Amino acid sequence: MGPNQRSGNVAAHGVDFTAAKRAFDDPQALVVFDTAHSGKRELRWWLLGKVDTRVMLVRYTRRPSGIIRIIGTGYWHQGKELYEDHWKNHS
Repeated sequence: MGPNQRSGNVAAHGVDFTAAKRAFDDPQALVVFDTAHSGKRELRWWLLGKVDTRVMLVRYTRRPSGIIRIIGTGYWHQGKELYEDHWKNHS
């Protein structure tokens, strides 16, 4: 990922990709397949994970080598609601 993509995400969403990596550390993170943006060449996913006290949405793909490429990230109100509703109903 290039510096322009990193700085663009910070400018647009206030989240650095380095901070976004922490969402993957949430043992209760939810992963959802992104049907709207996946194609034959690339499968994309959404991860909703807690970072400190907030729920972060991370859009990503996994390379054939296993490396995760973060496409974008941010805090999304509906994502927080999905995360909290899921765990309220599955506790």
